[in-house]
Amino acid sequence: MIVTHEQKLKKINSNPILWLKNFVKIVDNHSQLIPFKLNDQQKEIVDTMYKKIVKWNIIGKSRQIGATTLSLGLMLYTAITQPNSNCLMMSYSGGSCSAAFTKLQQMYESIPDKYKIKAKKMNRNEILLENGSRIINATASNKLNALRGVTYNFIHITEYAFFSNDVDSLLAIEQALAKDKSSKLLIESTANGCSSNYYRLYTNSYRGHSKYKAYFFPWYANKTAFKDEYIEAETWYKSINHGRRLKGEDLTAKEKELRDKGATLQQIMWREWKLLDTPEKQFKQEYPATPEEMFQSTDIGVFDANTITERYNYIPNILNIKEIKELPLSLQMYYGNGLNIYQDVKKGERYFGGIDSSAGLKGDDSAICILDSSGEQVCTFNRNDVPVYKFAKICYDLGYYFNYCMYLPERNTYGLDLITRLRKEMGYIQMLKIKRFDKIKGQKIWDYGWYTDNVSKSKLVMDLKEVFETGMILVNDRETLDQMRIFQEHNGSFGNAKGSDNHDDLVDSLSLAVQALKSNKSYI
Repeated sequence: MIVTHEQKLKKINSNPILWLKNFVKIVDNHSQLIPFKLNDQQKEIVDTMYKKIVKWNIIGKSRQIGATTLSLGLMLYTAITQPNSNCLMMSYSGGSCSAAFTKLQQMYESIPDKYKIKAKKMNRNEILLENGSRIINATASNKLNALRGVTYNFIHITEYAFFSNDVDSLLAIEQALAKDKSSKLLIESTANGCSSNYYRLYTNSYRGHSKYKAYFFPWYANKTAFKDEYIEAETWYKSINHGRRLKGEDLTAKEKELRDKGATLQQIMWREWKLLDTPEKQFKQEYPATPEEMFQSTDIGVFDANTITERYNYIPNILNIKEIKELPLSLQMYYGNGLNIYQDVKKGERYFGGIDSSAGLKGDDSAICILDSSGEQVCTFNRNDVPVYKFAKICYDLGYYFNYCMYLPERNTYGLDLITRLRKEMGYIQMLKIKRFDKIKGQKIWDYGWYTDNVSKSKLVMDLKEVFETGMILVNDRETLDQMRIFQEHNGSFGNAKGSDNHDDLVDSLSLAVQALKSNKSYI
């Protein structure tokens, strides 16, 4: 069967990977103009966006993916193959945007004349084609001018982590995206600590808790990204090892882990070479092996960031509901949706829990953390939509499930109502009493629960820091680790890093569970 030129062209125009390969050239690492042949990571992004029709996309930026170049190519593809379409490229600064737009113009000029739509206007802010399509270059500071009265078919946001008013900016940009299924929004950025909306958005997307699809590729996924440097690194390695190349038996525990995940021995030599003059923390941020390494914050957190990052590699999945003892009906509806069990209850084992209460009005979370007698985190609960009267029932049933565990609730604000319901109305005996002194009379007073002020909060946090960093407790819950990573000191007060939707309720409940464990008490 003879395939006509028109049929070939139709096939190419229907596939962005083929279109970019056949019609667009890019500059490689040797300053040579070469066909834009997508790497495996770029292909995965395009296949997901176009074959699976994914509208909302967010990429954790790494130096080897070529995310910006891909996005520029897809804007050209949209503008040329879809007449009267609008594309927008937005960054936080004019310099960042201008550099990318210069690359876009270079890619446009590389398209053969017979397949190129002529430009009616081309400057540093806009490319207007004769088919009515436009590609606009804008910064976050002048977004209102770019978004006013225009609907976009493709939007590329670069370096989103550095936007000021990032939440409001994203809402406005999303509203400007066309409502049809074929429209695309692609966000990519270098990480900028844990305080930005980019951190929150990417983290939620990676967990599957967002409309956005998160992409992540470790630094070793692309085997040719730094080909020349790999050769130089191997030469260096041989020069300090009597001409001997790295072998499997030479690997450290961390390097063996990287090899098991897919890194080649040459890439591991390159990593060692890069670490000669690059701090490991900076290397992880620039060349992450996991999504968590991207967000190695420059902020000073309370808990050791490296310990948290390394723990992510070994956390278990929650148990299947069929693998655990039958839950009470009040708990079954939350399993896997707020309630997570990592180790099922064991006969004769003693358990210790911490409780942090909220109003249940979709603000702060109500959280529970349960540790076994060895300090392993076996269960967590956190939801922001459970009022106190329902939360008390959950605490009661979960406590009984874990062999009538010893609870230590915070008694401030809503915690006092919870204690009254749980202890006096429901008769839950295993609730720890804490000693304090009457400030006037000097008498000892024993109260149910933990009263938090600046002094007692410091004790909670410092004790948790000690047992976590010395390995006396084992944290199994990813969301607890997420909250610990952004937990900071602010002018003598402790709490989550500034940012929308950042919580520390699981940290609070874990710290209370640690105090319950340290008491080693039982009232039965």
